[in-house]
Amino acid sequence: MHFFDGNPAPKVPDPRSGPKVPTPRYQSMTELLRTNDPVLISWLRALLGDDGIELIVLDSHMSVMEGSISAIPRRVMVHDDHIIRARRLLDAAEIDYDRTNLT
Repeated sequence: MHFFDGNPAPKVPDPRSGPKVPTPRYQSMTELLRTNDPVLISWLRALLGDDGIELIVLDSHMSVMEGSISAIPRRVMVHDDHIIRARRLLDAAEIDYDRTNLT
């Protein structure tokens, strides 16, 4: 293929030959608790982070969209491999959470 001026068009690299897309770090997560308390979520980040447990907060944007009237609680999720340690930390800190959905 040539441009109008007669020069050859640059070659486009094959997208399959590029860098591989990394596998997501967390393929399976479990809900630790649901809350509308931003202070509790911040405290949980610090508590679990000190023990090497990363958490992800789901539904935070939905909570803002609905006007922060506490209709949609935020879900605090941790990797399946860390859920037992995270629950033990919550128990040790005497944080109340829903234990009915424990797996």
